[in-house]
Amino acid sequence: MRESFNRRNFIKTAAISGIGLGLTSNIHGLSLNQKRTSTARRSGSFRIGIIGLDTSHSVAFTKMFNDPAAAGDLGGFRVVAAYPKGSNDIEASVSRISGYTKEIEALGVQIVSSIEELINKTDVIMLETNDGRVHLEQALPVLKAGKKLFIDKPMAASLSGVLSIFEAAKKYEVPVFSSSSLRYFQNVSDTSMGKIGMVTGADTFSPATLEQTHPDLFWYGIHGIEMLFTVLGTGCQTVRRVFTGGTEIVVGIWDNNRIGTFRGIRSGKSGYGGTVYGDKDILTINTGKDYGYRQLMVKVAEFFQTGTPPVTPEETLEIYTFMTAAEESSRNNGIAVSLETVLAKARKTLKG
Repeated sequence: MRESFNRRNFIKTAAISGIGLGLTSNIHGLSLNQKRTSTARRSGSFRIGIIGLDTSHSVAFTKMFNDPAAAGDLGGFRVVAAYPKGSNDIEASVSRISGYTKEIEALGVQIVSSIEELINKTDVIMLETNDGRVHLEQALPVLKAGKKLFIDKPMAASLSGVLSIFEAAKKYEVPVFSSSSLRYFQNVSDTSMGKIGMVTGADTFSPATLEQTHPDLFWYGIHGIEMLFTVLGTGCQTVRRVFTGGTEIVVGIWDNNRIGTFRGIRSGKSGYGGTVYGDKDILTINTGKDYGYRQLMVKVAEFFQTGTPPVTPEETLEIYTFMTAAEESSRNNGIAVSLETVLAKARKTLKG
């Protein structure tokens, strides 16, 4: 039931998005630039390059891939080079680059002076820069070179930026994939396996730290929203948002009258989790200390091998449309905002 439900949602969202099935078929049905990485595939190894050393993710992910004991699902992959430049002006990011660069070098990774040099030394790329505003600029040379690309959250700092990256991926026939690690926490993944029957609704929560250079939810609230979409799938139609200094509540109405809510926490005790309601059982999500980093890297490794994004472009696009609609609702005293309208406006802005 869950599988057919998501397929119906996928088709609906694809029709709304304007990218939709055309992007998926272009990315999946064509060569996926396999010739460019055929040597790596034959040898059973992939040289990974990292863009951006302004986040702890770069160090954590490198440690997993470069662990001498890594085998099986992460075996055959190694981070060999990194381009350290991340954000230009977010102090919390800029101040970290020097320290993380030293940590990465200690793991046997070569530091390079340009993205072009990084591309020449690697087979696939992980874009880890914390600042979504520079992601399109940093992604374009990678896509032009035909390298499969994983983009850490946020995919961009605007909905039009997300659209631009997907359009570039379509143009250059290169698959891209973006996701929060919270999607792959085991307890979250259980819902997609039918353990509670058909999902009828969900409530999730996560920290929602603000960063003035990004739309409110893009910077950190995306973690809890990614969990919400993982359990509910696509098909959200309208969004309302209530915002205060320390908390916010975002309510989405999905097809079949399902309701999904996200609580963003900015004061008091924080954490990640939620409740998922099914027609057979109710599941409590509690991520604890395991945020799914390894599970995410397993999916990234599979993506690098197959060229098939484990999260469809349509779902990723709907997540960012949801967050953009929520911000518009907040600016307009919590009125219901249509995702279809918000997406159409973003596409018009991009063309204009």
